[in-house]
Amino acid sequence: MGNRDWYDDSDYESAVERAGRMTRVGWKAIAGVTGLVGMVTIAVAVFCLAAVVGMAYLVVVVTP
Repeated sequence: MGNRDWYDDSDYESAVERAGRMTRVGWKAIAGVTGLVGMVTIAVAVFCLAAVVGMAYLVVVVTP
């Protein structure tokens, strides 16, 4: 066993710390992707609304 005692849990503690770090990284990635998808969805909705308003304007202008 060398200089490690039978109650040495440093391997397990470091594994728990690594798992905690990776969990935080994973949640940050999930939040980032969700935010990006939300922004893209809002941008597409605004673009579609602008297209509808522009087409309605053309119909009103062209109609005698």
